[in-house]
Amino acid sequence: MTIHTAPAVSTDGPAPWRDRGLPAEQRVDALVAAMTLPEKIAQLYGVWVGAGADGGDVAPHQHDLDDAIDLDEILPEGLGQLTRPFGTAPVDAGVGALSLLTTQRRITAQSRFRIPAVAHEECLAGFAAWGATAYPVPLSWGASFDPELVERMAARIGADMRSVGVHQGLAPVLDVVRDARWGRVEETIGEDPYLVATVGSAYVRGLEASGVVATLKHFVGYSASRAGRNLAPVSIGARELADVLLPPFEMAIREGGARSVMNSYTDLDGVPSAADRTLLTELLRDEWGFTGTVVADYFAIAFLKLLHGTAGSWAEAAGAALAAGIDVELPTVKTFGEPLRRAVDEGAIDEALIDTALRRVLAQKLELGLLDDEWDAIPPALRGVDLDLDAVRGTIDLDPPENRALARELAERSVVLVRNDGVLPLAPTGAASSRIAVIGPNADERYAMLGCYSFPTHVVSQHPGVELGIDIDTVLDAVRAEFAHATVAHAPGTGIDDGSTEGFAAAVAAARESDVALVVLGDRAGLFGRGTSGEGCDADDLALPGAQQQLLDAVLDTGTPVVLVLLTGRPYALGSAATRAAAIVQAFFPGEEGSAAIAGVLSGRVEPSGRLPVSIPAHRGVQPSTYLAAPLARRSGVSNIDPTAAFPFGHGLGYGSATWTDLESPDTRATTDGEVVLSLRLVNTGERDAVEVVQLYLHDPVASVVRPVQRLIGYQRVVVPAGSSARVVATVPVDLAGFTGRDGRRIVEPGAIELGFGRSSADIPLVHRVEVTGATRELGADRAVHARFQVLAGA
Repeated sequence: MTIHTAPAVSTDGPAPWRDRGLPAEQRVDALVAAMTLPEKIAQLYGVWVGAGADGGDVAPHQHDLDDAIDLDEILPEGLGQLTRPFGTAPVDAGVGALSLLTTQRRITAQSRFRIPAVAHEECLAGFAAWGATAYPVPLSWGASFDPELVERMAARIGADMRSVGVHQGLAPVLDVVRDARWGRVEETIGEDPYLVATVGSAYVRGLEASGVVATLKHFVGYSASRAGRNLAPVSIGARELADVLLPPFEMAIREGGARSVMNSYTDLDGVPSAADRTLLTELLRDEWGFTGTVVADYFAIAFLKLLHGTAGSWAEAAGAALAAGIDVELPTVKTFGEPLRRAVDEGAIDEALIDTALRRVLAQKLELGLLDDEWDAIPPALRGVDLDLDAVRGTIDLDPPENRALARELAERSVVLVRNDGVLPLAPTGAASSRIAVIGPNADERYAMLGCYSFPTHVVSQHPGVELGIDIDTVLDAVRAEFAHATVAHAPGTGIDDGSTEGFAAAVAAARESDVALVVLGDRAGLFGRGTSGEGCDADDLALPGAQQQLLDAVLDTGTPVVLVLLTGRPYALGSAATRAAAIVQAFFPGEEGSAAIAGVLSGRVEPSGRLPVSIPAHRGVQPSTYLAAPLARRSGVSNIDPTAAFPFGHGLGYGSATWTDLESPDTRATTDGEVVLSLRLVNTGERDAVEVVQLYLHDPVASVVRPVQRLIGYQRVVVPAGSSARVVATVPVDLAGFTGRDGRRIVEPGAIELGFGRSSADIPLVHRVEVTGATRELGADRAVHARFQVLAGA
């Protein structure tokens, strides 16, 4: 065994790595040179912890793949990260912050260089901590078509995390939906890469602006797994990878400023992402210029041995991950500990690989101020507070009114009115004679508002008897409050997925005795089979779970007008309800304020303005299928299967509406490096303000490779006041017509293109044809990726 002697550390004046007057690179190099091999390796892994309920040290959390962790044994070498100090168990926020503080002091006291650990947390739909705001899930962000609002939300999430000592957030998910059977659809932003890229980048900007490191995941291809199964192989071509799956990551790095990336569990054509140097170094770093850290998805390095079979030992797995470009092993030390140290000592792994990763890790710690002498373990929320258990308990509010107001605003903007024959909005609250039946398994279920990575679903559900930590009303609660003078009856009818029909009779009776039946159906979020949506909760088809479709059909058969309310993590085929229901309202796990948002849409207090970020299928078994389809993927006369959606991507109705008219453009020709200006006029002659989401689509009739029939290249939310009008002007760089050509280069070709203003991907009433001239042009990193919109009120 090699004995690692500590290099001499000068005691004359401050250590150079703590000298803020020196360049960052020089500070990092000095620290790397002073470290032993074990100290270097210790910065490259985390330990999975849970905050102590007594405010003491965080305690190592054991998992099936974990070896026992002895903090006293490992801390003298230092520690790179602390995994989920708040997100592992339900602990009061003040107590959790005190516990994290205590542990950070212990880490710095016991290690030679006094370097704190980076504390990371999940933050997909809010800070994953007990008592923190549960915002709508990312699929609702996509439905809002409102990046600015998502950025504001992310800034609030980041501020809450930073206030208690958390440095890194494991979000956003930038996977583009390719198969709606995949359980993690709820975690995605939608099925279009431009929508995912713009909304995801906005989230990154908000989180990073708060000082929290955003982590892009899952890089890359996770959502394209075969048959929609979690952690399954991926078989896609290089063009689909380049034109559909990679653009959101590139935008979030170039425009969002993301400082961390997490690898995908999957393999691409037989190469696991955790060992893919082409992805993690050549593309991510060399081509895109990413300078942050690459962190392993939980246990992904160990999976190289356990699942993929591309490594024969823990050391081989560690070496492959480091060589590919992974810097940090999460959630706990497995391969980067003793196996890696021994392999370096034996000459099997070059220490230079460790130094490369270490420099990136230390550079990020330097950015966070963790190498400064002035660093203070006391987080902002505990400054000025007595640091004892009784004093800190209950002092930190992670769900203040301003958070809840933001959660409600996003929920309201993300509810999609899918269908309406005129039954909505319902009668006003003063209509004392109205009778409303609220039916369905999600009608009186608080968890129906929450996705699988919300703290209550992810953690509290595993602790029977523990309160949710936040106030959540059910749809039934909200309907009774919204329609205070109505008579409201309730019948669950069935469970989410138990298949029971015993409650059908009571539900049917309630519907028959009412003026309208609200049938509230959908999912139960969970993990690894404990739900109908969420990680490891994949579907074999897109029928509503359990006996919900039968319940819906039974209520429809009563003849009472049915308003179908869906609380789901994915789109579902709705059978005859797609045409028989009087109205359909879709909400994708809308968060703690979601029920009030839904009730407001039902009453008309809230103007519906959400749009579908994923298509709602007409048939349960047509997956994989998205709107982003080539001609052969659409309906044809040579197949009996029709994949046409019941309701397409981008679809959504409102109570107010505007006429789309007067398409204008001075440009009928443009060069391959030029741009096109076109506009339309929105006219609202009604008595209610209208919210229109103007979507800009591109159709390329003839190209050198097969292209999607329609592709979203821009969008703009526009409020048109009652009795008013607006002109929406779009300036479109021809770069947006680019794609990956046959030789793998991104190009713009000469030829005709069609630019269309659409209400959805299937409703494009205004189309402008442009002839693109000039030579085929290669596009680089400086290519334009956005159309520029201008809204001229009254024009």
